[in-house]
Amino acid sequence: MQGSTPVDCDVTPAAAFGPVSLFLGLMAAVGFVPWLTWEMLSLMILGGGLAVVVGLVGVCYAGRGIGRRWIAVTGTVLGVLSVVWACVVVTPYLTLLGL
Repeated sequence: MQGSTPVDCDVTPAAAFGPVSLFLGLMAAVGFVPWLTWEMLSLMILGGGLAVVVGLVGVCYAGRGIGRRWIAVTGTVLGVLSVVWACVVVTPYLTLLGL
């Protein structure tokens, strides 16, 4: 065995981490639409967090030659932005409650 990567790297289950991250990041980014922010707040937090975790795993595997790096990075960035935006939206209300 010459290397640790499979013969056909695009058909392994690890190649799905990037597209899954992109999908979750896009679903979480729907909350950036101003009239959908409050309705999508839970999806922004949960989907964004999962997009970050799955995207970082996808970037790790893409570094080994399995999957596409740009897809995993895009999903990770969308996930981070949606989680940060959810925190920015909720923070003023938490300060009003004294938390």
